[in-house]
Amino acid sequence: MPELVVLWTDALIFLLIALVLLFGHLAASREHLRAPWRSVARSRMGMGALVILSAYVLIGVMDSVHYKPLLPEAERTAEVTHSNEVLSLLDYLLTPLRERQEKTYSAPLATHLYSKESIEQADGQTVRDYPRLKYGGAHLQDPQQEWASDVVWTAIIGVQEALLAWLLVVGIITAWLARRAGCTFFQQCRQILCSRTDIPWRVIFIVLGALLLVAFVAGNLGIKYHLLGTDKVGEDVLYQTLKSVRTGLVIGTLTTLIMLPAAILMGIMAGYFRGWVDDVIQYIYTTLSSIPGVLLIAAAILMLHVYMNNHADEFNSLVERADLRLLFLCIILGITSWTGLCRLLRGETLKLRELDYVQAAQAFGVGHFTIIMRHILPNVLHIVMISVVLDFSGLVLAEAVLSYVSIGVDPTMNSWGNMINSARLEMAREPIVWWSLAAALIFMFTLVLAANLFSDAVRDAFDPRLRGGR
Repeated sequence: MPELVVLWTDALIFLLIALVLLFGHLAASREHLRAPWRSVARSRMGMGALVILSAYVLIGVMDSVHYKPLLPEAERTAEVTHSNEVLSLLDYLLTPLRERQEKTYSAPLATHLYSKESIEQADGQTVRDYPRLKYGGAHLQDPQQEWASDVVWTAIIGVQEALLAWLLVVGIITAWLARRAGCTFFQQCRQILCSRTDIPWRVIFIVLGALLLVAFVAGNLGIKYHLLGTDKVGEDVLYQTLKSVRTGLVIGTLTTLIMLPAAILMGIMAGYFRGWVDDVIQYIYTTLSSIPGVLLIAAAILMLHVYMNNHADEFNSLVERADLRLLFLCIILGITSWTGLCRLLRGETLKLRELDYVQAAQAFGVGHFTIIMRHILPNVLHIVMISVVLDFSGLVLAEAVLSYVSIGVDPTMNSWGNMINSARLEMAREPIVWWSLAAALIFMFTLVLAANLFSDAVRDAFDPRLRGGR
């Protein structure tokens, strides 16, 4: 069997999933937490964005299950039975895209290379022409005559498969909803079509249908062609883009997980205890905010780079080396990004500690820890929730900027920032290679837009001032 490999970021990702599930269980048992989430569930914009985010999360989770595959029988020994290559579940599912490497650049859905080369004919003459790709469109006998019809027919098959999958999923969910509501299947369908349900299932099904359509059409075309072209070394750009999803999610989520404890603890302590405690904490975050974040990140990454070069024997593979750099980048971003939330929590806590019920608890001798946990923390959770969802998209964009200036993730790791960084030279060549940049921007734009739309719904639900105005 394959050997399971658990990277640092993998462990933290599954820890974060466990914390989210625990919070979900906690929210389900407390009305003051359950009510705002019910408001989020009624938001058409929020639920549509959540479906898109769920697709990204699914890709990221599959790419976080790593293993070492078994060696072929002829290469195994008594001591060595597994390869040194570290793959993920997503790599296994995308094996056709991962293993089909061309010679160099090729355009999306192309059957020939993007630039002319000297080709030796059967009669010994040399001509300048576009060579056929090794994999893209290799099933076509005459690409000029067959390409257009083959692409259209393949896309139609993908549409049919997406429609069948969509009908199956929608049918199962609708049947479950009908059984839960105590009505017939067709009555439930009518309610969904007329938007008479509390949860906007019609919007969810429409967005799900669009995602399935894109997935099945891209899957069918990606098997026969390079849907988004290939890069300089002939690697499939669609494969690179999908592999970059995990990097963006890790930066956005793990950085939040790292910065939240410091921001919540120090922000509440500064506002509740005041005095010298407030002065010390203010001094810390004011000093940290005065240091340019890019310089601090660059210094930390360079120190880590020196350490890894001097201790290369501690890393069994390039994947582990790149994963450590990714984790270190999350830590540095977390250290530099907790100050804003800390300020907000300090100000809110200063206001809460003066309220009557907090003053009464102090007068009756209730301990500080109990007051903070029962009266302060629950009343600042809406600020924490709003900051988390708003900061996520900013951190995803931060990774792209940092990788663009070569102080982000490791160059061997797939990320949208590295793709954009590589596209600098590709945009300057003739003819222009535009598809790597376009693919990274489209996927990153979709993720950030969905995160922002979902954060708007969460903000509207959790902000007590907005809830009170309804």
